Amino acid sequence: MFIEVVKSKIHQVRVTEANLHYVGSITIDEDLMDASNIIENEKVQIVNINNGERLETYVIKGERGSGEICLNGPAARKVAIGDIIIIIAYATLDFEEAKSFKPRVIFPDSETNSLK
Repeated sequence: MFIEVVKSKIHQVRVTEANLHYVGSITIDEDLMDASNIIENEKVQIVNINNGERLETYVIKGERGSGEICLNGPAARKVAIGDIIIIIAYATLDFEEAKSFKPRVIFPDSETNSLK
């Protein structure tokens, strides 16, 4: 049996931009991607703490060290600049393997989106 578990989590970052006129996705500072073990084009869930919205999209790399968190395309309608969001990536693992799997969870400074 296989189950879906949390693989990576960026806990509480601030939305810096919302770009409606883009194909779609979330742009994430590459430093945050590396620290959380999230890769480009990976499917992620976005949870907006400010308004309760939840959505799924895919990741594109933002400029390293920029603190950029930008919701693109239709997802831009689900956030406001300054909202605090959680970004979660999941993995499908064998049930026994999942019991000992440890996700990569990071807690950036939500004012600057930089690693502490």
